[in-house]
Amino acid sequence: MRLGLPRSLLSRNIALLVALVALSQLCSLSVLLHFVQRPRIERASIIFADYVTLLDTTLAAMPPAEGRATAARLDARAAPPPDTPGETHPSLVGFFRTWQRDVFVESLQRHLPADLLVRWDASHDELVPAANGEAAQERLWIRVHAAGEPVWIALPMTADARASGITTALILCAALALLAALTGYLLQRHLNQPLRELARAARRLSAGEKPPALPTDGPTEIAQVSHAFNQMTEALQQAEATRALMLAGVSHDIRTPLTKLRLAIAMALPRGSNDALVASSESYLDQIDTILQQFMDYAGSGEREAPQPGDLNALAGQLVADFAGLGHEFAFDEGELPAFEFRPIAVMRLLMNHMQNAVNYGRTGLEIRTWRDGDTACVAVCDRGNGIRAEELERLKSPFTRGANARTHSGGSGLGLAIVDRIARLHGGSLVFRDREGGGLEAVVRLPLNRAGTPRAPRT
Repeated sequence: MRLGLPRSLLSRNIALLVALVALSQLCSLSVLLHFVQRPRIERASIIFADYVTLLDTTLAAMPPAEGRATAARLDARAAPPPDTPGETHPSLVGFFRTWQRDVFVESLQRHLPADLLVRWDASHDELVPAANGEAAQERLWIRVHAAGEPVWIALPMTADARASGITTALILCAALALLAALTGYLLQRHLNQPLRELARAARRLSAGEKPPALPTDGPTEIAQVSHAFNQMTEALQQAEATRALMLAGVSHDIRTPLTKLRLAIAMALPRGSNDALVASSESYLDQIDTILQQFMDYAGSGEREAPQPGDLNALAGQLVADFAGLGHEFAFDEGELPAFEFRPIAVMRLLMNHMQNAVNYGRTGLEIRTWRDGDTACVAVCDRGNGIRAEELERLKSPFTRGANARTHSGGSGLGLAIVDRIARLHGGSLVFRDREGGGLEAVVRLPLNRAGTPRAPRT
């Protein structure tokens, strides 16, 4: 599996910050080791070499008996110490300790005479308590001359050669890296908060709601984006208001001459003179009036209606009874639904549109089902017709789109499904079409039961 970069801006910035801190710490440690620790260790090795040379000269100048006695007090041995392996569990601290001692031994051997050999006692890598409770010192074995014979004596390592302070330095580096990562995380969360608010406002705007104005008191770049979004929201609201006003004006201006035309037809053609022409003319006028009403419905779609607690089952049952009074029987499979907030007139318009489509295009097997799916209320309008397929109905959600079989049902403008889809999205829900098991079609509307932040109707 291919590993990619983290997807969120927060994780990417934190990863970048941690990488930069780690790189800076490595550079700092490199500078510390090569330009501070190495010269310090080499100076200590020079002093230690002078001490060893003086000790060798002193032992060599002593009488044989006195030299052997002094060497015995120094725990001298004739055989060199055994070679022991280094640390079996490598670690970062062990690496620095080994590096410092290697530098010290190498520099010490370089400043000693060739016959004075140096060997590091690796068995004392780990500090263990001695008999008196103190930490056992690390030792260097050095071959010196006593009574004319080479002997090996153990000398304690100097503090400059040991990894004194390395553990503290590493812990400090890790703490600084953790502090930097934590600080970056808090800063990024502070920057991400207005971005989350922006995304939330954009989703509400796309659902047809009017989100509250975003704050513009944050960082300059974020404030500019928030200010631009607020301007865009205001521009969209003004355009929406202008469109509604224009459609209302067009509807009023067209309906007035339509009424006069209807009256003129009735006066010009007395009853019984030409009933077919009168009926045809009134049918065309009704179609024009229906199209105008669809334009008005699409312009409104319920935004100005305030959500209020209601019973979706009661609303669906009322519509089933109303359609039964018109001669269209719908079976009603009523599920258990709690009362929740929705716009009753808009939802009634939504269900009526689906039920009318089922009557026009399905004709048989008419049914309404309601049920609860988690935190969602579901209502489905079903039929057994052989009309339009679910895939094509998804395409007809777009405004001014009509299906092939719409030719037999004139009087529409292609806004019916666009209106109900917009009403569903206004409630934070969805509208989907699916083929019904056994034949036919189901129009399923899902509405959230507990939608946080459901907007109230805007003031006029």
